[in-house]
Amino acid sequence: MNSLNIEEIYKIIPQRFPFVMLDRVTELEPGKKVVAFKNVSYNEEFFEGHFPSRPVMPGALIIEAMAQASIILFSSAKPAVQDKQLTYYLGAVKVRFLHPVVPGDQLVITVEPLKVVSSAAIVKAAARVLDKEVASAEISLVAK
Repeated sequence: MNSLNIEEIYKIIPQRFPFVMLDRVTELEPGKKVVAFKNVSYNEEFFEGHFPSRPVMPGALIIEAMAQASIILFSSAKPAVQDKQLTYYLGAVKVRFLHPVVPGDQLVITVEPLKVVSSAAIVKAAARVLDKEVASAEISLVAK
């Protein structure tokens, strides 16, 4: 099992500040599993408007964190794509939100493949805070 720091994550995903939703990958079993985390700080820009009196991490950004972890899983399953500057497109996303994510939480994302082909993948992803699942999704992505 491997882990990735933020510099190594930047080499794989196309997103950049302020849209990087992962801080570290703690487990990487190439093509089989990714476990990553995002430390949710009160200093995040999105909390200014979502919501000032009761800050909650937007669901779209939780999906984005899962999608970025999915890119790392896809890239690890297809080593030939790692050095290419690919654009990733999300297809269907089936998601369930179960609990809010608030400042001070550590969002732990687990992604496993359902199907991986040459330029696409369907994955299942789960986001947890402590031992509580806060969101789950089935995500399809295409790399071009």
